[in-house]
Amino acid sequence: MRGVFGLVLLVGMALAGFAVYMVNQQIEQKNNELARAQQQRDGAVKTVDVYSVNREFTYGEVITSEDVVVIKYAQDYLPEGVVRNEDSLFPPEQPAKMRVIVLPITPNEPLTESKLAAPGSSRGLTALVDPGMRAFPIQGRVTGGFGTLRPNDRIDLYWTGRLSNGREVTNLLKSSLEIIAVPDEEGARSGITNIIVQVTPQEVAILTQAQASGSLTISLVGAGDATPVASNITVDTQSVTGEIIEDVVIEEQEEAPEVCYRYERRGTERVEFQIPCND
Repeated sequence: MRGVFGLVLLVGMALAGFAVYMVNQQIEQKNNELARAQQQRDGAVKTVDVYSVNREFTYGEVITSEDVVVIKYAQDYLPEGVVRNEDSLFPPEQPAKMRVIVLPITPNEPLTESKLAAPGSSRGLTALVDPGMRAFPIQGRVTGGFGTLRPNDRIDLYWTGRLSNGREVTNLLKSSLEIIAVPDEEGARSGITNIIVQVTPQEVAILTQAQASGSLTISLVGAGDATPVASNITVDTQSVTGEIIEDVVIEEQEEAPEVCYRYERRGTERVEFQIPCND
């Protein structure tokens, strides 16, 4: 009897120990899962609600409340001027809930104030021009094969023409002009592109005279290139060919003094005498 009781006791102790072991294993597993979940929460990217558009828009187009959507975006990487509430997008004091796009935007791209004209601005080029500036159309030959120019690209503008002395030159006319519109985006295929730039009223007069007196060439400036460019770049045929043209100097020869003569006849001979010349 005592042997049976001892056996039962041993079995019970073994079962109890096994139960304690299983419970400890489950507790440890739960603790590990909680730790992993905590690490995931700590490393998760925090997002906020921002406004975007539901289709592609380009310059001059108008967006309304039906064209915008709310998307999630990483809080630590928000662009400057991002639109996060409807009142900043469509101010209540403006009766028409619409904004004009000044730079292209695609779906799921955060909508920023830099891509929008001021509230209440009218549609078209007037919405793209800053106060005090003027929109000016330029037709010029495109250098290289970099494809179609886009709004917000920057260009250097060269003028080729003939000076008053007959010498043909190419001058750097303006550097880093910003394109605000490209009416004919297919023009680059023919080598000639029509673009619209933003310039001062004085530059309007300069560019008008340049187009009337010669031809213009457009050269694309690299994105982010802030290298200063000398404004007095001038090249002529001599600079290209390396030909040296020397000025011919004609030396003036001194005139010989005038000599006067007097003649006398002595018999059959005619005698010549040098005499001073009368002034």
